[in-house]
Amino acid sequence: MTSHASKPPLVFYRTGPMPCPYLSGNVERNLFTELRGVQAQDQHETLTRAGFRRSHHIVYRPACPGCSGCVPVRIVADQFRPTRSERRILRRNADISVTLLDPIATDEHFAIFTEYQRDRHSDGEMAAMTFSDFRAMIEDTVVDTQLVEFRNPDGELVAGCLIDQISDAFSAVYSYYDPKKRDRGLGNFMILWLVETAASIGLSYVYLGYWIENCDKMSYKTRYRPIELLGDAGWRKL
Repeated sequence: MTSHASKPPLVFYRTGPMPCPYLSGNVERNLFTELRGVQAQDQHETLTRAGFRRSHHIVYRPACPGCSGCVPVRIVADQFRPTRSERRILRRNADISVTLLDPIATDEHFAIFTEYQRDRHSDGEMAAMTFSDFRAMIEDTVVDTQLVEFRNPDGELVAGCLIDQISDAFSAVYSYYDPKKRDRGLGNFMILWLVETAASIGLSYVYLGYWIENCDKMSYKTRYRPIELLGDAGWRKL
């Protein structure tokens, strides 16, 4: 008789209360668990569909008392059609070359990341990240992860995006770009590239993390249509 070891159950924890980094005066708490072992990719796929996000080998989802402001969102890549302004961004960056790499941190990427943090998020914790912190963010993964780099015709690195892949989607973990090149609209371009690439290889979605309607830094995500939001009744189109 052959015995089969059962899969170890995931154990979830809740963080203690902390000041919310997005909505002033609110308290943040997260539900989280650790991905590990041979089931990590399958676990990550299930939890991504349930609205969790990955950071290192941890996946988490907000579980804040009295607040449901963080709403998981995903672009429906296989139905996406760029708007006129999005087509302009694609044309503006048609000279950009894109390469998918193994998730390995480099000084070149860290320099762009640091400039981006100082320009866009100087008041956040990530602005103080060292190279060791950055390397951990890029390389500490137990799932299917790639680092996407974007270079101009001179070969200069202008942006980077860390992505995870599950069976039917990309999940954008974190992106950054050279703030001196902001006229290119690189933040938008990276999302549009992910959507177009996902559709071209048969993936259905691009997960963008959390949409927060009352936070300027997070409210932009619903510009991309069609987009789905996760609520009590499951995923629905906005």
